[in-house]
Amino acid sequence: MTPVKLGTRGSALALAQAQLVAEALAAEAELVPIRTADGRAPSDKARFVKEIEDALLDGRIDLAVHSAKDVPEVLPDGLSIVGVPKRADPRDALVGAASLDELPAGARLGTSSLRRRSQLLALRDDISVLELHGNVDTRLKRLDQGRFDAIVLARAGLERLGRPEGVPLDALVPAPGQGCLLLEARSADERATELAAALTDDDSLVCLTAERAVVARLEADCRTPVGAHAVLRDGELWLTAFVGSPDGSAWVRDELAGAHTDPVALGRQVGDRLLTAGAHDVLGVAA
Repeated sequence: MTPVKLGTRGSALALAQAQLVAEALAAEAELVPIRTADGRAPSDKARFVKEIEDALLDGRIDLAVHSAKDVPEVLPDGLSIVGVPKRADPRDALVGAASLDELPAGARLGTSSLRRRSQLLALRDDISVLELHGNVDTRLKRLDQGRFDAIVLARAGLERLGRPEGVPLDALVPAPGQGCLLLEARSADERATELAAALTDDDSLVCLTAERAVVARLEADCRTPVGAHAVLRDGELWLTAFVGSPDGSAWVRDELAGAHTDPVALGRQVGDRLLTAGAHDVLGVAA
C-alpha cells in the first residue's frame, strides 16, 4: 500500500510534530514539507495553513499536520478536521528568568504574540515587551545573545524539540488550541480519515472544540489577543477565556463550567459573556 503523505511546514518544530504523527499512524508515512511556488517559506502562519490546504485539495498530500492554534475556524470546502492527538502541555513558558515577578523594572521581554503581550503588560506594566520573531532556535539564540532579558514561548514546542522547557506561566491564558496538533484531510478520503481518527484523544478533542467555539463566537483569528483554555475536571468541562488590548490596559476574562458532551455550547456561552462584558470594545471592534 502506498505511504500516507503527511503535509507539514518545514521548520524544525513542524517536522518534529509531523514525525510524532508519522510514528503513531498504523501505516507507512512520508513527510512532505510544503513551501511556496517560489521555493520560499510563507511569511505568516495563515498563509502556511493555506499552502498546506491547497496541497491537500490538489492531492499532493493525504493528511495535513497543523498546530491547532494556527487553523482558522472555517475550513475550505472539501476539507475536514479528522484527528486530534493527545494534547501536550498547553501553557506558555518563561525562558531566561526564574519568574515574571523577578524581572526588574524595564526588563526586555520578547514575544511575537499579541495575546502574550496583552497579558504580560496587564501583569507587569513596568517591563518592555518587544517583538521577537523566528523559529524556536532563532528566538533562543537571540536570548543567548543578550538582546532580551527573557522570552516567552509555548512549552509544548520546547518539549517537542527537546529544549529546556522554561518556567510555566500559569497566570497567562494560552492560545486556543495551544499544545494540540490538528490533522486535516479531504472529506472524501476514507483511508486518511480512519487513520487519523485512530490517533484522536477524546478529551483533547472536546477541549479544543470548546476553545475554537469561543474564537468563532468572537470572530477572532490567530493574530487576535484572545486566549482560551479548556480542561476536564470532576466530570465537567471548564473553559477559561481572555480578551485584551495589545497594550494590556484593558482586558476581560471569564471562566465557566458546562457539560463535556456539548463543548460548542459552552464555548459560545463564554463568548457571549465576553461580548456582554465589552470584549469588542477591548479589541477595538465595532459591536
